[in-house]
Amino acid sequence: MSQNVPITVAHGDGIGPEIMAATLLVLSEAGARIDIEAIEIGEKVYLRGQSSGIEPGAWESLRRTQVFLKAPITTPQGGGYKSLNVTTRKMLGLYANVRPTAAYHPFVHTKHPGMDIVIVRENEEDLYAGIEYRQTDDVYQALKIITRPGTEKIVRYAFEYAIRHNRNKVTCFTKDNILKMSDGLFHKVFDEIGAQYPTLEKEHWIVDIGAAKLADTPEAFDVIVLPNMYGDILSDVAAQIAGSVGQAGSANIGDQCAMFEAIHGSAPRRAGQNVANPSGLLLGAVMMLVHIGQPDVAERVHNAWLRTVEDGVHTSDIYAEGVSREKVGTREFARAVADRLGQGPERLKAVSYRATPKETIGAVATSRYRAKKELVGVDVFVHWRGGSPEQLGEQVEALSGTDLRLSMISNRGVKVYPGGFPETFCVDHWRCRFLSRSEGRTITHGQIIALLQRIGNAGLDSIKTENLYTFDGEPGYSLGQGE
Repeated sequence: MSQNVPITVAHGDGIGPEIMAATLLVLSEAGARIDIEAIEIGEKVYLRGQSSGIEPGAWESLRRTQVFLKAPITTPQGGGYKSLNVTTRKMLGLYANVRPTAAYHPFVHTKHPGMDIVIVRENEEDLYAGIEYRQTDDVYQALKIITRPGTEKIVRYAFEYAIRHNRNKVTCFTKDNILKMSDGLFHKVFDEIGAQYPTLEKEHWIVDIGAAKLADTPEAFDVIVLPNMYGDILSDVAAQIAGSVGQAGSANIGDQCAMFEAIHGSAPRRAGQNVANPSGLLLGAVMMLVHIGQPDVAERVHNAWLRTVEDGVHTSDIYAEGVSREKVGTREFARAVADRLGQGPERLKAVSYRATPKETIGAVATSRYRAKKELVGVDVFVHWRGGSPEQLGEQVEALSGTDLRLSMISNRGVKVYPGGFPETFCVDHWRCRFLSRSEGRTITHGQIIALLQRIGNAGLDSIKTENLYTFDGEPGYSLGQGE
């Protein structure tokens, strides 16, 4: 008998304690070789004044066990509270969010009986970097962060996952027809790394039409890799069209630590009623068992769960007259799964798991050529309510000095000066782009500082600057719409 593996467990908020109790009942009766360390996270911790939702001492358990089974939590509205899910993923380097989604036709209603996909979502970057600012009366900003190392890690993980799990195709979703630099990088890295996997089919979809295709014909996909926000949204869509978001579990994988959870929230309105479906957390726990080297227990639990679904023992979210045999609560469903341990499905496909190497694939360490980086201009954002774009343009033109020239002014990304359209709607947030008066010449930081001093002395409120660089002569910044 192998030694027990310590894991950290959080019972969460809302329906969390109920579905965690159900999950742990099944794991215990299945013979899971685990030692549980319980920590408190979530709403009570937030309301005690911890804006992160987790006490400092709980991090010690997480970093020591390196395995976290987490029930959903409630994040209070407002008050500067940060998402604990995002914080945990980023603090522990859990860069890959893996969400398998399958249909269980005819036992769970679905319009897509053949659906069997895995969504691999980047877990640390994108808009979930959570970098936001209020800059004017009218304008709030969120920064979308896409990095080459982060993209390399998640894309390689998706391809390695496909190889290890006998999948045939990897699809990338981005919006690089609009976000040509950030999403464009994600697509470019996908193509670069995909070329190293000649046995796998590769394809790319623009995310809007890709989402439509996913909702209509999910059978067309196998493994999907995509940036953080698209992945968050579409993995929920995938779970729901497969049958119920309540049945989907997920793994959050890093190089040292891993977290396992259901994909749904804490549903506080359903708390304490014994109605929640514990399947999402239970299937997340199955992924945990494989991760910690107990594929035998994972197989027992998963096949017993499949047999329970096949036998028509269903919670209310998937119960259907004429298909289901018995509507049960959270506790009763867990008991039904436990009673079927050692059994497998007769019509659904049974699962089998095998011991595999620890499933983490970091970015390949390569020496990359460093581009020649040159400072060629600056965007100065100003908060201004003084009148028309032409009035602002004339004022700012006069502040350019002898070494810089005003190239354009944009509002919400659209060029409004010179030569803007009067139909363009403007708010109080203006981007003023300055370039060298000598075509092709670089500028200095000192010239930018002097420009900002002139702008400030003129009574204009400069709220932000973005330096404009070229890399090997290629612009490292986007044009304004209409520029």
